Amino acid sequence: MIESHLRELGLFLPTLSPALANYIPYVRIGSLVFISGQLPGWNGTMEYIGKIGKDISLESGQKAAQLCVLNLLAQLKEACNGDLNQVIRCVRLGGFVHSTDDFKDHPQVMNGASDLMVAVFGEKGRHTRTAVGVNSLPLGVAVEVEGIFEVKTLDN
Repeated sequence: MIESHLRELGLFLPTLSPALANYIPYVRIGSLVFISGQLPGWNGTMEYIGKIGKDISLESGQKAAQLCVLNLLAQLKEACNGDLNQVIRCVRLGGFVHSTDDFKDHPQVMNGASDLMVAVFGEKGRHTRTAVGVNSLPLGVAVEVEGIFEVKTLDN
């Protein structure tokens, strides 16, 4: 159902990218999946390079956050053995916004991620959240998003 809903929304998941350093993309512990920060890449090509408030607009920052969520969902699908219907809920999103010192709209940038999560999962997509501004991010991208999800186990 989630996969068909993604298609109805006109969304597709990117190909999984390997980790950029000495870490793993996700860890599944019981009913929780912790997903490492995902960048706004599409099938190996990084998009949205630069600082929000200087090189990139707020609206483009929101699109970058949405692309990060698509990468999160691709990792989540892998963690759920290819079945996003195992997702019980999105618990938390953490957003890092590469922005100028005077930029103050980090939560609005992360609304791109949050709104997409709710569009995909409905009420199960509502989550806690952090949005912080940072001086730089890997590869110079504008946004990075990490997530925690509750998923079905053999017990539930």
